[in-house]
Amino acid sequence: MEIDFRGNNIVKGAHVRYTGTGTAGEVINVREDQKVKWAQMDSTKLWYNVRFLEVMAPEEYQKVKRRETLREKVSTDETTEKDEITRKTVENLKKKFGEDVDMSNELCDGGG
Repeated sequence: MEIDFRGNNIVKGAHVRYTGTGTAGEVINVREDQKVKWAQMDSTKLWYNVRFLEVMAPEEYQKVKRRETLREKVSTDETTEKDEITRKTVENLKKKFGEDVDMSNELCDGGG
């Protein structure tokens, strides 16, 4: 049985945090390799030495997941906004220069 640095059992389905980076996830697999015990997290699919993991209380894990979900939503909103700005910029350039702009590679000859 694998144990975290506090003495808590690490089993499949446990919610853990990697103390090095704060990455949190659910344990989806455990193994021992050359006397080192490892746990794989669902959030990264990476294997972590159990000595550097801590088991999280369910409410603490839910708080972390909500924060990550909010962060992803903000990131998606920012990306969508940037995409819209780029689209509008391209439309404005097309209007300014006309639709007949030739973007072939012949226009950008390297000289040489």
